[in-house]
Amino acid sequence: MIELRQENSDDWWEVEALYDLCFAPGREALSSYRLRDGVGPVPGLCLVARDGDGVLAGAIRVWPVCAGGHPALLVGPVAVHPTRQGEGLGAYLIREAVARAAAAGWHRALLVGDAPYYGRFGFARLSAVEMPPPTNPDRVLGLALSPGAWDGISGPVERTA
Repeated sequence: MIELRQENSDDWWEVEALYDLCFAPGREALSSYRLRDGVGPVPGLCLVARDGDGVLAGAIRVWPVCAGGHPALLVGPVAVHPTRQGEGLGAYLIREAVARAAAAGWHRALLVGDAPYYGRFGFARLSAVEMPPPTNPDRVLGLALSPGAWDGISGPVERTA
């Protein structure tokens, strides 16, 4: 049994340790991390999944950004402990974070990732939105949380103040 709940301050370092386990060394050097510097994640959208013993099985964080001058959410990182991969926890975390974002009134979400994986959640390439270099433009994906939310939006993704 998995319990999904909002991440709190007591979870922070355990989630960081999970990210260190799941991602390559130097993950914080990626351009997406520059958008997070000095900006807190969005309360209520950062989630942890714990098993019946309270062991962290997965986590997702979501950050505010501006895309082409419009508010957006930067989804990720999302990680599932290697012993729990293949159980659908990553999909569960993504779907729940996106649903909570839409319910909270956010209109657009984006991430940097593989289109074949994230496409099943509705994410598609954002050809007119530019992540800071050296991000591969083919990996910049967006999801409209309200109809037409990405229509006409172009320009750089920037850190919020």
